[in-house]
Amino acid sequence: MSWETTLSWEDAKMKASILNQIRQFFFNRNVVEVETPLLGSSTVTDVHLEAFETLFNYFPSSSVDFSDSLYLQTSPEFCMKRLLASGYESIYQICKAFRHEGKGRIHNPEFTILEWYRVGFDQRDLIEEVSCLLKDVLNCSEPKIISYQDLFTKHLNIDPLETSIEELKNIIDINGISDDWIIEEKNIDILLQFVLSELIEPNIGHDEPVFIYNFPISQASLAKQNVDDSRVADRFECYFKGIELVNGFCELTDHIEQQDRFNKDNLERKQIGRKEKQIDTRFIDALKSGIPSCSGVALGIDRLLMLALNKEQIDEVITFTIDRA
Repeated sequence: MSWETTLSWEDAKMKASILNQIRQFFFNRNVVEVETPLLGSSTVTDVHLEAFETLFNYFPSSSVDFSDSLYLQTSPEFCMKRLLASGYESIYQICKAFRHEGKGRIHNPEFTILEWYRVGFDQRDLIEEVSCLLKDVLNCSEPKIISYQDLFTKHLNIDPLETSIEELKNIIDINGISDDWIIEEKNIDILLQFVLSELIEPNIGHDEPVFIYNFPISQASLAKQNVDDSRVADRFECYFKGIELVNGFCELTDHIEQQDRFNKDNLERKQIGRKEKQIDTRFIDALKSGIPSCSGVALGIDRLLMLALNKEQIDEVITFTIDRA
């Protein structure tokens, strides 16, 4: 019956216990819990993300003939960085996030996210801390760590930082995958992401989590460029048992570079026929005022719970998914 929850009472108690464990983890490390708005006047420019939009009529400047747009956050990132610019130190948040996209086995358009920022941490420091959290919650083995470049070399014998569209399409074809969009695709990053998800991800992270670091700079619009290799950014992801759990990076703090990357996002959106997004000027102003050197990471709580409770569907760790809300 559609009125019933898909999260059992026993699992609800386990979920509450795990959330308490996560909060204790950060309390022990002197990372302070914060909260930020779910609704904001701006949203992300990311070409592959769409936010839920609603209308608001009650700003002092609101007109009877015009409604202002507000957006449900796709993550709390921009507001949390504004806190850092305001003088906050290491912080974390467990909250709802929203993405206007389809529901699937491991995704619900409304989901719970854990996001945290560590002042003074670099990419490696944060990978180590994420590893500690995963071992605490999942009681898993020590994670493996491999660069994006070495991962592609190991599994497909190609260099993703020097490859071509033609080589990627050939690799896809050799593996028996054929589709019209692949033949027509001209964006190398879309092909790289497809190859990673379809040809590499199924073969990693079966027995222990796997961290992949140093993604191409073109796939990391909010991350710092790597000081040793300008082709990559200090960004990492973590995969475990077929699930992408974590996305983190050493934060870009240069407001001019960030504005330029947002503009490039909007140019790409325009080129593929998507609506351009208004850039979050409050976030840019916060960067301009200065934020401390830090690294931040987002972790999907619902996906973590699926692994912790040994569930196959995200429905089993959420009280009411989008189709029952």
